[in-house]
Amino acid sequence: MKNTLNYHNVPKHIAIIMDGNGRWAKKQGAKRIFGHQNAITAVRETTECCTELGVKYLTLYAFSTENWQRPADEVQALMTLLVSTIKKELSTLQKNNIKLLSIGDETLLPKNTQAELRSARESTQNNTGLSLILALNYSGRLEIVKAVKDLVQYIAQEKNTPFDLQKINESFFESFLFTKGIPDPELLIRTSGEQRISNFLLWQIAYTEIYITDVLWPDFRKEHLIEAIVDFQKRERRFGKTSEQIQ
Repeated sequence: MKNTLNYHNVPKHIAIIMDGNGRWAKKQGAKRIFGHQNAITAVRETTECCTELGVKYLTLYAFSTENWQRPADEVQALMTLLVSTIKKELSTLQKNNIKLLSIGDETLLPKNTQAELRSARESTQNNTGLSLILALNYSGRLEIVKAVKDLVQYIAQEKNTPFDLQKINESFFESFLFTKGIPDPELLIRTSGEQRISNFLLWQIAYTEIYITDVLWPDFRKEHLIEAIVDFQKRERRFGKTSEQIQ
């Protein structure tokens, strides 16, 4: 009997490492940017499917801090594509009640990219449906180091009052992360078959279920997302407990 989707057990937060654009383009005998351009359909279909299924948060690893090491023309093309895509898709986000958010150090992004992102976030900030989170100039290590720096600065500002170190617990530390106020992903999907985390949401995925597919990201469609969710639904999430303790 074929496994079917349980609409009552859909992950609240799905994160995706969108991998394989370059390899997809190479198979077509084209430059890498051709793969990035054709990946937009995958983003659109995945976002639409998450909206239909009632997913609350979708985080996409769009550009890592390591991606600056790629050829300059590819980086420039990616930034141009990002700006044009946000402009083109903004009306669709509004129509589907989607809120656009972003995480990462955006100060190194081109000024026009920063402006377009800021404008789109402000335009959709009152939307109450899916929160679409773009990880841009993001890395998990960067996020944790920045959180530590901000925490130290916070303590320093309390210099007139002895700081109670017992106050620093996981919840308190999380308030300094890029993802403050966003629940941890329940499902992490990586396309293209690579079995790496690639510096993505290192703090947040402590108990996240990981699903790896050989499908290259430009070929990823709604049916592939549903396959991942069905696989997620077959798993027993114990969070360190035994099966008997859960029962």
